[in-house]
Amino acid sequence: MTTTAHAHAIQGERVTLPVRIRDAAVGSAMFAVPAGPAQDVIAYSGLAVAEPLPGKAVCSLAFVRYADGDLGPYHEFAVAFLVRPPGAAPSPGVLGRMRGIGAFIHWLPVNQEFTLEAGRTIWGFPKELADIPMDLSGRVKRCAVRFGGRTAIEVAIRPGVPTPAGSAAPSVDAYSCLDGVTRRTPWTLSPSGVRTRPGGAKVVLGDHPVADELRGLGLDRARALTTSTVGHLQMVFQGAEEVRT
Repeated sequence: MTTTAHAHAIQGERVTLPVRIRDAAVGSAMFAVPAGPAQDVIAYSGLAVAEPLPGKAVCSLAFVRYADGDLGPYHEFAVAFLVRPPGAAPSPGVLGRMRGIGAFIHWLPVNQEFTLEAGRTIWGFPKELADIPMDLSGRVKRCAVRFGGRTAIEVAIRPGVPTPAGSAAPSVDAYSCLDGVTRRTPWTLSPSGVRTRPGGAKVVLGDHPVADELRGLGLDRARALTTSTVGHLQMVFQGAEEVRT
């Protein structure tokens, strides 16, 4: 396995690992989607979607406002799928099928050049530059992704009830695939001010290849399994390593 360097020069600045995010706010929604079409979407990665229930995969849409972190302030939108660890066979039972799952980041537009270069260079995240207007001030949290004034996707999240914070920071493996190389990045999250509910998301798909993929998964008419908002999120990203799939 090849591990990323400890420090990187990004646009004349030195970025040292681990990268820390000290304050971010998030809106997200998770959807059950057909496993076969979802697997087709991420086939280029060599990874396999996790199936909490036979025939069903999980697709997550999330928008993040980064207020304070090592990569500066920016907006980000993510399309991700829950995946099995590379080479792992599915285990029996719901708990077995979800053991060791990670998040494969399929699409990750951002609105700032510095984080674009850092994300692609350090972790192989599929970042691309877009206009990402976001409104987190109202009760309904809203975000859109636009390219040249054309809307790719719009998401609105209705917050739910307060959820107690866990005593330990959850750790997740984030997977990415860029230029034919699949990588794994250990990722730790420390959320507070979390609100969760069933349903509560409205998705409008526009004109973009990823929007067409999501439309093929039924996200333009599906009800979210859960939606969440996070008022304050801290994160730590370790270095990435290449994985064999």
